[in-house]
Amino acid sequence: MENWKTTKNSIKKDIYANVEKYFKSISLDDLKPSKWKVPIGGGFYDHNEVNSVIECYLNGSLSIQKPVAEFEENFSSYIGCKYGVATNSGTSANILALNTLIESGELIAGDKVAIPATTFISVVTPILQLGLVPVYIDVKDDLNMNMKELKRALLFEENIKCVMIVHTLGFPADMETLMKLSEDYNFKTIEDCCESHGASIKGKKVGSYGDISTWSFYVAHNMTTAEGGMAVTNSENYNTILSELREFGRLKTYKGERFGYTKDNLVDFDERYVFHRIGWNFRMADAPASFGIQQLKKLDEMNKIRKSNAKFLIDNLKKHKNLILPNYSSDECEITYYSFPITLKEGSNISRKSFVQHLESNGVETRAIMCGTLPDQPSLKNSVHAITGDLKVSRYIRDHAFFIGCHPMLKQEHLQHAVDTIDGYLK
Repeated sequence: MENWKTTKNSIKKDIYANVEKYFKSISLDDLKPSKWKVPIGGGFYDHNEVNSVIECYLNGSLSIQKPVAEFEENFSSYIGCKYGVATNSGTSANILALNTLIESGELIAGDKVAIPATTFISVVTPILQLGLVPVYIDVKDDLNMNMKELKRALLFEENIKCVMIVHTLGFPADMETLMKLSEDYNFKTIEDCCESHGASIKGKKVGSYGDISTWSFYVAHNMTTAEGGMAVTNSENYNTILSELREFGRLKTYKGERFGYTKDNLVDFDERYVFHRIGWNFRMADAPASFGIQQLKKLDEMNKIRKSNAKFLIDNLKKHKNLILPNYSSDECEITYYSFPITLKEGSNISRKSFVQHLESNGVETRAIMCGTLPDQPSLKNSVHAITGDLKVSRYIRDHAFFIGCHPMLKQEHLQHAVDTIDGYLK
């Protein structure tokens, strides 16, 4: 038996060593997710992540064991919060966050949730799926919610009980103003941080301001578990509800002896099969959590590369006066550049369609700014909702903006190709 244990450990070491050897023999181009010369995004990882996943499978660690708990603790601590509940996606985290406010009695069906009009579909769909009503608020040129428009909505739109703020593309929203408004108007705050891992305001991480923050670890984001998400909070009560809702509504607060749960018709019942909420199955597995543990160690360095890449693009494109480009990070605000947005200046007479077709025909992948204007989407235009104002900026962005990649897989040669391609079109 002892000889087998020694042999088994030796085989494992060989596996791990060979994986490391493989990654030392390849380049980043071998990990590119597509044919694009300058792709929108991709997983930036090495043997550490892969070996951590292999270790899970070799050791029988599959579902919500030590790796998930460790990832939850490490990530929530990084954000500056007490609790994290890992999920299978950022969308699931959004559902759990809203559902938790319903379960806690702070939201009921028909209550309104204010959201930016320009963002991804998974911000609004959980609101509708849970019987709540979205209120669309216009954004500013930085793509984040306009606080003046939000205040107007709070004054004239009844029953806004929650604001779901989004830190769009890694650009922190105005959280100081939002938190002051939450005190004045008594609403709950959910921070959707799915595109903004590591972003901060005056040294305070986004995701640590609101009642609950939500995160996605999709492959294109600042850090990844391939698919995955998390809800983060400082509230012990919310943490319990989030954990129970994530796992079928299973009771998590029982502290008695096994087969000792007695209530109503259940007498000396197995507490592991007591379900006191209507929940979901949104659990994260151990393998992606292990991947995430390693990614988190690299997050600050990966964001440093993103910021350097964004600076290169800004410095080399600012000569084009018909383009609205993002700002640099500053002492006040740390931007983590999920991507690099470009807006065509009003009156420029540049066709976005022609522009992006030129970029893509030359290997530079592009995307529109998420869903453009949410209430204009086919699946949403006839749903129950409210709109504050005319959404003028949101609709301008819908028609005249796009983004390109600035992620860590891109070297200066890739960025220079993007610049040359843009220069070539605008000349």
